[in-house]
Amino acid sequence: MVDVAEGSGGPLSGLLVADFSRVLAGPYATMLLADLGAEVIKVESPQGDETRTWMPPTRGETSTYYLGINRGKRSIVLDLRTDEDIAVAKELARRADILIENLRPGGMAKYGLDYASVSADNPGLVYASISGFGSTGGGHVPGYDLMVQAVSGLMSLTGAPDGPPFRAGISIFDVMAGKDALIGILAALRHRDATGRGQHVELSLLASAMSGMVNQSSAYAAGGVVPSRMGNAHPSVVPYEPLPTADNDLIVAAANDGQFRKLCGVLGLPELADDPRFVRNADRTEHRDELRPILIEALSTRGADEWFDLLVDAGVPAGPINDVAGGFAIAERFGLDPVVPVGEGDREVPTTRNPIRFSDTPVSYELPPPELDEHGAEIRKWLSTDA
Repeated sequence: MVDVAEGSGGPLSGLLVADFSRVLAGPYATMLLADLGAEVIKVESPQGDETRTWMPPTRGETSTYYLGINRGKRSIVLDLRTDEDIAVAKELARRADILIENLRPGGMAKYGLDYASVSADNPGLVYASISGFGSTGGGHVPGYDLMVQAVSGLMSLTGAPDGPPFRAGISIFDVMAGKDALIGILAALRHRDATGRGQHVELSLLASAMSGMVNQSSAYAAGGVVPSRMGNAHPSVVPYEPLPTADNDLIVAAANDGQFRKLCGVLGLPELADDPRFVRNADRTEHRDELRPILIEALSTRGADEWFDLLVDAGVPAGPINDVAGGFAIAERFGLDPVVPVGEGDREVPTTRNPIRFSDTPVSYELPPPELDEHGAEIRKWLSTDA
């Protein structure tokens, strides 16, 4: 039985989330809300969220993609082609504190579940809509991360200068939009606490992309410069790139003059920091082609892991280029405990830890990612009682 009042003790305990989203941006946002203690009810079509079928890889017969963004939720199947299930959906929306949806703009209106309709019965509702390209001129365009990576300009920045554009290795703008949704929802909840009124929070992957490209966006908006691909080099900071060592490449990110001086000391080249070509960052960016071979020659005397320890101990940002397993290993080494189990017995699933730590209201990991309609009967029963 759903008991929102009891809550989990997390900072968002007692809040009810009606999750009408699917795939990544919305489900990622609602998983974070669940981690923070909110009660999340995941509404799925009879076919279920598409990510249930995005495989391989799998854990057992379940997509690891789905498992990675759906812990902490309860699942109910609602067929919005039927009047009966539309009525259930409306009752859920009436009781919710937060509703998240990512249908194509206008898609919820045909079910009477758009913000104007739902807020008439629930004026305190915080209603978040996530689209690919906004609800005005781009409302008709399907919103997939790869499309946004292309049209935003990100792919034009990713890859070798003389090679083809590349997508990022993850759906980065889905993730950004999910986190932006969380920020917007929390801000709207703060406003509701002060006024009693909810509001409509709108996000798009393209808007998150334009904001999330930060310095590259600013290069164009503020400087009129159209950035281009530079491989792994940085347009404004040198050295800030991978450099070969005796075995593997090492990221060296000496982002200011003090760090560069420390780098030169560790490499046994203290005089380099006083070379007029390299004294300031602006000098180093101008003379990057002269500096790089000097650094590579010095780094060739040791391996990447040895340089890593020497450089970070001296206060120079650096790191080996790991695979994902190596990333988890170094997070373990630094005490971040990156994997947490969710569920019990046969339902226990290892999942990636929420990145936020609280001193008083810890993140909760109570429910494993739900099976399709796993909680449908109990949710329908709860929604049929007076509230």
